[in-house]
Amino acid sequence: MASSNFIDYVKINCRSGAGGAGSVHFRREKHTPKGGPDGGDGGRGGHIILRGNAQLWTLLHLKYRKHVKAGNGVAGEGGRRSGAQGEDVILEVPLGTIARNPDSGEQLAEITEDQQEIILFPGGRGGLGNDHYKTSTQQAPYYAQPGEPGMDEWVILELKLLADVGLVGFPNAGKSTLLSVLSAARPEIADYPFTTLVPNLGVVAYRDFKSFVMADIPGIIEGASQGKGLGLRFLRHIERNSVLLFLIPATSDDIRKEYNTLLHELREFNPELMDKTRLLAITKMDLVDDDTLAGLKEYLPKKVPVAFISSVSQRGLEELKDIIWQNLTAVDPST
Repeated sequence: MASSNFIDYVKINCRSGAGGAGSVHFRREKHTPKGGPDGGDGGRGGHIILRGNAQLWTLLHLKYRKHVKAGNGVAGEGGRRSGAQGEDVILEVPLGTIARNPDSGEQLAEITEDQQEIILFPGGRGGLGNDHYKTSTQQAPYYAQPGEPGMDEWVILELKLLADVGLVGFPNAGKSTLLSVLSAARPEIADYPFTTLVPNLGVVAYRDFKSFVMADIPGIIEGASQGKGLGLRFLRHIERNSVLLFLIPATSDDIRKEYNTLLHELREFNPELMDKTRLLAITKMDLVDDDTLAGLKEYLPKKVPVAFISSVSQRGLEELKDIIWQNLTAVDPST
């Protein structure tokens, strides 16, 4: 996912189709001088539909599609012939897409499965023809229903990546390097902060042909939940991860403080994130000696599974995958 192509937020104007009007019509046949009403119904207007597509990863294909309009229903005709339905418009979106009202923030729909379809804005109903209004006392009704108007609304489509494991850490904690070593993903890696500008996904192979999806989220800084750095824009992607893997370098001045700062930012953004399973990986172990490692263990957070790894020397990576898999299967036994 190139940074220029990763789009996780679009705002679109959607207009569903209006329903067709019912028909006012009477039978006109030879030898039937006073044929009764036979006006047909109007067709419904076209829907605006969201459909999940597992082959899509971003909302790039919708970035420049600002207006979406479904077809109007066709009016009914004589002979009880109903009008054609308006053409539906199907918006294919990646899994994890949420539709929101831009004014109230209300969630309108959520797509989590491939080929899942949700009618976002229904088309207007078609009107009934005068055939429906005939009675014993009103045998020649000269009226029919008009079609209902469609909906004309703005909607925000927001993507939250679906992944088993989300990597959480400060810039240059080694998240992208770890993802590149464990999977076939090739995120940009450099020795300056905020190298990662967009989330990256990778599939990590495990024993017995098992695998899990890992997401590299751009680095969080203190104050990210208030809009500082890049964190606020991408923190929402963490909401869809089953397990959060915190990465802190062994060269950090205070590992426990960094861990608590990261926890604070997640809590401020969404308190429900505190309910997710948390793991801790101490990275860049190739840069410290055994004595430093022994001293680090005294300052680690309590009650959090910890792995000591080096992505460069590939030290401790198998043990890390074991810990991740054990916790993933504990979160979702079907994994």
